[in-house]
Amino acid sequence: MPKMKVAIVPKAGADFELIERDIPTPGSGQVRIKVTACGVCFSDHIVKDGLMPWIQYPRSPGHEIAGEIDEVGPHVTSLKKGQKVGVGWHGGHDFTCIQCRRGDFVNCANEKWTGIHYDGGYAEYMIAPWEAVAAMPDGLDPVEAAPLLCAGITTFNALRHGGAMPGDLVAILGIGGLGHLGIQFANKFGYQVAGISRGKDSEALAKKLGAHLYIDSSATNAAEELKKLGGARVILSTAPSGKAMSSLLDGLGANGRMLVIGVGPDPIEVQVGQLIFGNKELKGWASGIAPDSEDTLRFAAYTGVRPMIEKFPLEKVSDAYNRMASGKAQFRVVLTM
Repeated sequence: MPKMKVAIVPKAGADFELIERDIPTPGSGQVRIKVTACGVCFSDHIVKDGLMPWIQYPRSPGHEIAGEIDEVGPHVTSLKKGQKVGVGWHGGHDFTCIQCRRGDFVNCANEKWTGIHYDGGYAEYMIAPWEAVAAMPDGLDPVEAAPLLCAGITTFNALRHGGAMPGDLVAILGIGGLGHLGIQFANKFGYQVAGISRGKDSEALAKKLGAHLYIDSSATNAAEELKKLGGARVILSTAPSGKAMSSLLDGLGANGRMLVIGVGPDPIEVQVGQLIFGNKELKGWASGIAPDSEDTLRFAAYTGVRPMIEKFPLEKVSDAYNRMASGKAQFRVVLTM
């Protein structure tokens, strides 16, 4: 049997191991993908640190996968061998639960998460169910496309469903792995974009990415600054800080919405009146499904939205993961095969 290299977590909390395995064969409704690149996401620590007791080990993480279909399993009609594709966080759904019957696949009662419920993209080949696979448009470097399958779709999808119209004030809280893409998408959507972060160091980058103004939350009251501009129609919160989100709620305008996509350990504190007066909303947003990934990739391809990346070969998976976990990467770490 032909072999492939795969990086695994042998058990919760263990270091990565690079091993060889037989190249797997896709089953019914599945495809085999020859992986070109796979992003290293903070959510991969769910596998690395064993945050879900039901995870089966050894497990190969990775849910920002760009590659090419190498083999098509039985009963797959919408995908073909040689096709450029990607796979993101949403790793499949059952089609039968009440949410799926209503077309709400991202909230499937038995949703699968790529690289958590089954082996992901820290490997030269991986198997995915057909419904989790997104077609990749021409003109995208797969190494740059990989982070768009998670950080990209999450920011793109949240913003396009956020309720803002072209010309509306949209604030991006946090200018990191998510926020640097959120600013780009918000600019291309035609919003008036405010980048918000602590310190002056991020100002030049925020404006280069497309922010029309920058608010240093360490030097001024960011919510008051937004109110001076009439209040934000949407605040996209990418910073993993409940305290930062709480302090910014009053920056929403009438009928404004704070969309939370950054996960932090501390709670968001809200006074009821902050939501009632002005009909304001606090809402979480989770990624999307394969067609949403396709929309994200197409939009990025023709508008020029791209992630800032640091590349590591698969053989240096531990270095790549540690670089991501350090918080010092600018801004997405990508494994190449």
